[in-house]
Amino acid sequence: MSNVFVELTTPVTGPYQQPTGLFINNEFVEGVDKKTFEVINPATEEVICSVSEATEKDVDIAVAAARKAFEGPWRRVTPQQRSILLIKLAELCEKKLDLLAAAESLDNGKSITMARGDVGAVIGCLRYYGGWADKIEGKTIDISPDMFHYTRQEPIGVCGQIIPWNFPLLMLGWKVGPALATGNCIVLKTAEQTPLSGLVFAELVKEAGFPPGVLNIISGFGRVAGAALSSHMDVDKIAFTGSTVVGRTIMKAAADSNLKKVTLELGGKSPNIVFNDADIDEAISWVNFGIYYNHGQCCCAGSRIFVQEGIYDKFLAAFKARAEANKVGDPFHPETFQGPQVSELQFDRIMGYIQSGKDAGATVVTGGERHGDKGYFIQPTIFADVHPEMKIVQEEIFGPVCVLAKFSTEEEVIRMGNDTCYGLAASLHTKDLNTSIRVSNALKAGTVWVNCHNLLSCALPFGGFKSSGIGRELGEAALSNYTETKSVAINLGGKMF
Repeated sequence: MSNVFVELTTPVTGPYQQPTGLFINNEFVEGVDKKTFEVINPATEEVICSVSEATEKDVDIAVAAARKAFEGPWRRVTPQQRSILLIKLAELCEKKLDLLAAAESLDNGKSITMARGDVGAVIGCLRYYGGWADKIEGKTIDISPDMFHYTRQEPIGVCGQIIPWNFPLLMLGWKVGPALATGNCIVLKTAEQTPLSGLVFAELVKEAGFPPGVLNIISGFGRVAGAALSSHMDVDKIAFTGSTVVGRTIMKAAADSNLKKVTLELGGKSPNIVFNDADIDEAISWVNFGIYYNHGQCCCAGSRIFVQEGIYDKFLAAFKARAEANKVGDPFHPETFQGPQVSELQFDRIMGYIQSGKDAGATVVTGGERHGDKGYFIQPTIFADVHPEMKIVQEEIFGPVCVLAKFSTEEEVIRMGNDTCYGLAASLHTKDLNTSIRVSNALKAGTVWVNCHNLLSCALPFGGFKSSGIGRELGEAALSNYTETKSVAINLGGKMF
């Protein structure tokens, strides 16, 4: 079909062919209603291209393709073959690293350096779960000499996966790795703001040799395609990464349909605690990375910074200088640290929070304004003199904006750190091992970093407490999200009691 590909140019790859169709049954196709939507470059505010928009009809077709594959050829693929396919897919991603990263930067606005890091993490994740594919084991349970009992970990079936716009490829890797390793089939919906890199990835799925229908990737809007996946009666499990508000909607749709299994990785308002004995220079580097990494568009961003009173003034001055040194600009410039926010809607939302902080009487230490006059760029922003009831303290901003507060005692900062409906992540900086263990154990968060922030590994489980989600991604823990435990009891000839 002539309209499935469009030629684009990036400073990294030059011209490349960008798929724009829906990837169903290993082919790029138009939607049933032939609807499309525009993809905007957040650095220039210009249209990159248009891609096919999935409707409920297209979701039905994709789910049927996944079901056919699950009940057919994919069920006959051995665990060892699944391992080989995942590792082959990782190798192809490695060969196409620059292309995948360029599509990500073009579409999302993140710096090319960070985009390359994301692709590297995807490669590692696929290899990691490729290693797990032939190690999904059950147990034998001896409860009677006249019976043989064992358990099997079986794939759930057709999995709907809905990924966000802040880490398009990374979240794709986190989702498909464990789902494919355990033998499931997938219909994955990319975010409407960032569909391009996922469609480039789809080409590699076919090249790697996955049977048609095993992994289907569609572009579309949450209110249409996402809602259709969440409520579909032939989808056995739904996985979502995004806002807590949307997560609640998806959970309700899952319950109101076929009570499909649900995992949710949702929002955060993570505390980042700096004690008097911390190495200030190191702490500032990590605090800066903790909030401004990925333009602040990170669910585990350390956006609430608590500094002990003995070093508060010194820390604030040094942190201000560090934030102002961050390079904001063209995502394809090698020195850029912070590119634009992903969309005009997100830009306006963040600027609204900044205005709210100003109106509430918080002090703007640095930033607080638009950067430049073109693209959705925002200055790295620090607020001080904040109070717990302020919106900028309580609500997830999802941008390059943080609040700084002073504390006196360990007990006080634990209380401050836990004063949120979220519980995704937290970090603390101290040279005292006892302090690090006590505070880590007291913080209500799924991940706690000590003397670092935002360091993730495919081997470590990641997920949240409270309103930050249900279930865990990554590590061995993610495998349980995609398997059902079956108990088998065989009578060896014993009589009834």
